[in-house]
Amino acid sequence: MLLPVTDALARILTLVEPTGTEQVALAQAAGRVLAADAVATRNQPPFAASAMDGYAVRAADAIVGARLHLTGEAAAGSGHGGSVGPGQAIRIFTGAPVPDGADAILIQENARREGDPVDVVEVVEAPTAWAYIRPAGMDFAEGFRLAAPRRLTGPETALLASMNVARLTVRRRPVVALIPTGDELVAPGETPGPDQIVSSNDIGLAAMLTAVGAQPLRCPIARDNRDSLLAALEAARDADFIVTLGGASVGDHDWWRRSSAMPG
Repeated sequence: MLLPVTDALARILTLVEPTGTEQVALAQAAGRVLAADAVATRNQPPFAASAMDGYAVRAADAIVGARLHLTGEAAAGSGHGGSVGPGQAIRIFTGAPVPDGADAILIQENARREGDPVDVVEVVEAPTAWAYIRPAGMDFAEGFRLAAPRRLTGPETALLASMNVARLTVRRRPVVALIPTGDELVAPGETPGPDQIVSSNDIGLAAMLTAVGAQPLRCPIARDNRDSLLAALEAARDADFIVTLGGASVGDHDWWRRSSAMPG
Protein backbone atom coordinates (compact mmCIF):
# COMPACT_ATOMS: atom_id res chain seq x y z
CA MET A 1 0.00 0.00 0.00
CA LEU A 2 1.36 3.41 -0.95
CA LEU A 3 1.90 6.05 1.71
CA PRO A 4 -0.31 9.14 1.56
CA VAL A 5 1.64 12.14 0.26
CA THR A 6 1.48 13.95 3.62
CA ASP A 7 2.95 10.94 5.43
CA ALA A 8 5.68 10.48 2.82
CA LEU A 9 6.56 14.17 3.02
CA ALA A 10 6.69 14.05 6.83
CA ARG A 11 9.13 11.13 6.69
CA ILE A 12 11.33 12.95 4.21
CA LEU A 13 11.39 16.15 6.25
CA THR A 14 12.59 14.29 9.36
CA LEU A 15 15.80 13.65 7.42
CA VAL A 16 16.36 17.32 6.58
CA GLU A 17 18.53 19.69 8.61
CA PRO A 18 19.33 23.36 7.92
CA THR A 19 22.44 23.87 5.85
CA GLY A 20 25.41 25.84 7.11
CA THR A 21 25.95 29.54 6.44
CA GLU A 22 28.18 31.55 4.18
CA GLN A 23 28.87 35.18 3.34
CA VAL A 24 27.77 36.51 -0.04
CA ALA A 25 27.83 39.90 -1.72
CA LEU A 26 24.52 41.73 -1.86
CA ALA A 27 24.47 41.49 -5.66
CA GLN A 28 24.41 37.67 -5.34
CA ALA A 29 21.86 37.53 -2.51
CA ALA A 30 18.59 37.38 -4.46
CA GLY A 31 16.77 34.14 -3.76
CA ARG A 32 19.01 33.26 -0.81
CA VAL A 33 17.76 32.78 2.76
CA LEU A 34 19.04 35.38 5.19
CA ALA A 35 20.60 33.55 8.16
CA ALA A 36 21.58 36.50 10.38
CA ASP A 37 19.92 39.87 10.90
CA ALA A 38 21.20 42.63 8.64
CA VAL A 39 21.76 45.97 10.39
CA ALA A 40 21.46 49.42 8.80
CA THR A 41 24.64 51.48 9.07
CA ARG A 42 22.93 54.82 8.35
CA ASN A 43 19.62 56.66 8.45
CA GLN A 44 17.39 56.75 5.40
CA PRO A 45 17.10 59.43 4.29
CA PRO A 46 20.42 60.44 5.87
CA PHE A 47 19.31 64.09 5.98
CA ALA A 48 16.07 66.04 5.72
CA ALA A 49 15.31 65.93 2.01
CA SER A 50 12.96 67.75 -0.29
CA ALA A 51 10.16 65.59 -1.68
CA MET A 52 9.36 68.04 -4.49
CA ASP A 53 10.90 70.57 -6.84
CA GLY A 54 10.41 74.11 -5.58
CA TYR A 55 11.90 76.47 -3.03
CA ALA A 56 13.18 75.90 0.50
CA VAL A 57 11.62 78.60 2.66
CA ARG A 58 10.70 79.60 6.19
CA ALA A 59 6.98 78.85 6.61
CA ALA A 60 6.52 82.03 8.66
CA ASP A 61 7.73 84.11 5.70
CA ALA A 62 5.91 82.21 2.93
CA ILE A 63 2.48 83.81 3.21
CA VAL A 64 0.36 84.47 0.13
CA GLY A 65 1.71 87.45 -1.78
CA ALA A 66 5.11 87.44 -0.08
CA ARG A 67 8.11 88.07 -2.37
CA LEU A 68 11.14 86.06 -1.35
CA HIS A 69 14.66 86.65 -2.61
CA LEU A 70 16.53 83.71 -4.13
CA THR A 71 19.95 83.21 -2.60
CA GLY A 72 21.12 79.91 -4.03
CA GLU A 73 20.29 76.42 -5.21
CA ALA A 74 20.28 72.89 -3.76
CA ALA A 75 20.21 69.79 -5.96
CA ALA A 76 20.29 66.05 -5.28
CA GLY A 77 23.89 65.18 -4.54
CA SER A 78 24.85 68.84 -4.25
CA GLY A 79 23.45 70.65 -1.26
CA HIS A 80 23.47 74.40 -0.80
CA GLY A 81 25.67 74.41 2.27
CA GLY A 82 24.27 77.70 3.56
CA SER A 83 21.08 78.62 5.38
CA VAL A 84 17.77 80.33 4.65
CA GLY A 85 17.32 83.65 6.38
CA PRO A 86 14.23 85.83 6.82
CA GLY A 87 12.63 86.76 3.50
CA GLN A 88 14.85 84.36 1.56
CA ALA A 89 14.32 81.24 -0.54
CA ILE A 90 16.64 78.66 -2.02
CA ARG A 91 15.81 76.87 -5.26
CA ILE A 92 15.61 73.18 -4.40
CA PHE A 93 15.07 69.97 -6.32
CA THR A 94 13.67 66.58 -5.33
CA GLY A 95 16.07 64.62 -3.15
CA ALA A 96 18.25 67.59 -2.23
CA PRO A 97 19.16 68.29 1.42
CA VAL A 98 16.96 70.95 2.98
CA PRO A 99 19.16 73.92 3.97
CA ASP A 100 19.39 75.03 7.58
CA GLY A 101 16.71 77.54 8.51
CA ALA A 102 14.12 76.20 6.08
CA ASP A 103 11.09 74.38 7.44
CA ALA A 104 8.87 74.10 4.34
CA ILE A 105 9.03 73.55 0.59
CA LEU A 106 7.13 76.00 -1.57
CA ILE A 107 6.45 73.78 -4.57
CA GLN A 108 7.11 75.46 -7.89
CA GLU A 109 3.46 75.10 -8.94
CA ASN A 110 2.54 77.45 -6.07
CA ALA A 111 5.15 80.12 -6.85
CA ARG A 112 5.53 82.88 -9.42
CA ARG A 113 9.06 83.60 -10.65
CA GLU A 114 10.24 87.15 -11.26
CA GLY A 115 13.34 88.61 -12.89
CA ASP A 116 15.69 87.60 -15.68
CA PRO A 117 17.58 85.82 -14.35
CA VAL A 118 15.03 84.88 -11.69
CA ASP A 119 15.93 86.44 -8.37
CA VAL A 120 12.52 86.68 -6.68
CA VAL A 121 9.65 84.23 -6.14
CA GLU A 122 6.17 85.32 -5.14
CA VAL A 123 4.10 82.97 -2.98
CA VAL A 124 0.83 82.07 -4.74
CA GLU A 125 -0.29 79.42 -2.25
CA ALA A 126 1.34 79.22 1.18
CA PRO A 127 2.94 75.94 2.29
CA THR A 128 2.41 74.54 5.75
CA ALA A 129 5.35 73.96 8.09
CA TRP A 130 7.40 70.88 7.14
CA ALA A 131 5.36 70.43 3.98
CA TYR A 132 7.09 68.23 1.38
CA ILE A 133 10.08 67.52 3.61
CA ARG A 134 11.17 63.95 4.30
CA PRO A 135 12.84 64.02 7.72
CA ALA A 136 16.11 62.21 8.34
CA GLY A 137 15.46 58.58 9.28
CA MET A 138 11.89 58.67 7.95
CA ASP A 139 12.26 55.26 6.27
CA PHE A 140 14.54 53.72 8.89
CA ALA A 141 17.19 54.74 11.38
CA GLU A 142 20.76 53.56 11.82
CA GLY A 143 20.61 50.24 13.68
CA PHE A 144 17.38 49.11 12.02
CA ARG A 145 17.43 45.34 11.60
CA LEU A 146 16.10 43.24 8.75
CA ALA A 147 15.33 40.08 10.67
CA ALA A 148 16.34 36.57 9.66
CA PRO A 149 15.28 34.10 8.48
CA ARG A 150 13.69 35.29 5.26
CA ARG A 151 14.04 34.60 1.57
CA LEU A 152 15.50 37.64 -0.15
CA THR A 153 13.57 39.01 -3.13
CA GLY A 154 13.91 42.22 -5.09
CA PRO A 155 12.30 44.53 -2.49
CA GLU A 156 14.48 43.14 0.32
CA THR A 157 17.69 43.49 -1.66
CA ALA A 158 16.80 47.10 -2.53
CA LEU A 159 16.17 47.76 1.16
CA LEU A 160 19.49 46.19 2.11
CA ALA A 161 21.27 48.37 -0.42
CA SER A 162 19.75 51.51 1.08
CA MET A 163 20.85 50.19 4.50
CA ASN A 164 24.40 50.22 3.06
CA VAL A 165 24.82 46.50 3.68
CA ALA A 166 27.32 45.08 1.19
CA ARG A 167 27.66 41.50 2.45
CA LEU A 168 25.19 39.15 4.09
CA THR A 169 25.16 35.91 6.03
CA VAL A 170 22.90 33.46 4.20
CA ARG A 171 22.19 29.76 4.29
CA ARG A 172 24.29 27.70 1.93
CA ARG A 173 22.30 26.44 -1.02
CA PRO A 174 21.39 22.79 -0.37
CA VAL A 175 22.95 20.49 -2.94
CA VAL A 176 20.33 18.02 -4.13
CA ALA A 177 21.62 15.09 -6.19
CA LEU A 178 19.28 13.68 -8.84
CA ILE A 179 19.92 10.10 -9.90
CA PRO A 180 17.77 8.80 -12.75
CA THR A 181 17.81 5.00 -12.95
CA GLY A 182 17.11 2.35 -15.53
CA ASP A 183 18.52 0.74 -18.67
CA GLU A 184 15.59 2.24 -20.54
CA LEU A 185 16.89 5.83 -20.21
CA VAL A 186 19.16 7.93 -22.40
CA ALA A 187 20.19 11.55 -21.91
CA PRO A 188 18.49 14.30 -23.96
CA GLY A 189 20.18 14.64 -27.33
CA GLU A 190 21.18 10.99 -27.53
CA THR A 191 19.49 8.57 -29.91
CA PRO A 192 17.25 6.16 -27.97
CA GLY A 193 17.34 2.52 -28.86
CA PRO A 194 14.13 0.75 -29.87
CA ASP A 195 13.33 -0.05 -26.22
CA GLN A 196 14.49 3.22 -24.63
CA ILE A 197 13.08 6.63 -23.68
CA VAL A 198 14.66 10.02 -23.01
CA SER A 199 15.28 10.91 -19.36
CA SER A 200 13.20 13.99 -18.54
CA ASN A 201 12.33 13.94 -14.83
CA ASP A 202 15.84 14.93 -13.76
CA ILE A 203 15.75 17.90 -16.12
CA GLY A 204 12.39 19.12 -14.80
CA LEU A 205 13.32 18.58 -11.16
CA ALA A 206 16.61 20.42 -11.62
CA ALA A 207 14.70 23.45 -12.89
CA MET A 208 12.26 23.27 -9.98
CA LEU A 209 15.09 23.00 -7.46
CA THR A 210 16.89 25.97 -8.96
CA ALA A 211 13.70 28.04 -8.76
CA VAL A 212 13.39 27.48 -5.00
CA GLY A 213 17.05 28.20 -4.27
CA ALA A 214 18.62 24.74 -4.21
CA GLN A 215 21.66 23.66 -6.20
CA PRO A 216 20.77 20.61 -8.29
CA LEU A 217 23.45 18.02 -9.01
CA ARG A 218 22.50 15.88 -11.99
CA CYS A 219 24.26 12.54 -11.68
CA PRO A 220 24.89 10.00 -14.45
CA ILE A 221 22.06 7.63 -15.24
CA ALA A 222 22.34 4.59 -12.98
CA ARG A 223 21.95 1.47 -15.08
CA ASP A 224 20.30 -1.68 -13.76
CA ASN A 225 23.42 -3.12 -12.22
CA ARG A 226 25.29 -2.72 -8.97
CA ASP A 227 28.43 -1.08 -10.35
CA SER A 228 26.53 1.62 -12.22
CA LEU A 229 24.44 2.38 -9.15
CA LEU A 230 27.54 2.64 -6.97
CA ALA A 231 29.14 5.01 -9.49
CA ALA A 232 26.07 7.27 -9.41
CA LEU A 233 26.09 7.26 -5.61
CA GLU A 234 29.76 8.16 -5.59
CA ALA A 235 28.97 11.15 -7.81
CA ALA A 236 26.37 12.21 -5.24
CA ARG A 237 28.64 11.68 -2.23
CA ASP A 238 28.89 15.36 -1.24
CA ALA A 239 25.20 16.19 -1.74
CA ASP A 240 22.99 17.24 1.15
CA PHE A 241 20.12 15.18 -0.20
CA ILE A 242 19.71 12.48 -2.84
CA VAL A 243 16.60 12.05 -4.95
CA THR A 244 16.33 8.85 -6.95
CA LEU A 245 14.12 8.70 -9.99
CA GLY A 246 12.55 5.36 -10.79
CA GLY A 247 13.77 1.95 -9.65
CA ALA A 248 12.02 1.98 -6.27
CA SER A 249 9.78 -1.05 -6.72
CA VAL A 250 10.21 -4.80 -6.22
CA GLY A 251 11.28 -5.89 -9.69
CA ASP A 252 14.39 -8.00 -10.16
CA HIS A 253 16.10 -5.11 -11.97
CA ASP A 254 15.41 -2.48 -9.29
CA TRP A 255 18.65 -2.28 -7.32
CA TRP A 256 17.54 0.39 -4.83
CA ARG A 257 15.79 -2.29 -2.80
CA ARG A 258 18.94 -4.36 -2.42
CA SER A 259 21.01 -3.49 0.61
CA SER A 260 24.07 -5.00 -1.06
CA ALA A 261 23.98 -2.13 -3.56
CA MET A 262 24.63 0.48 -0.92
CA PRO A 263 28.23 1.51 -0.28
CA GLY A 264 29.70 0.12 2.91
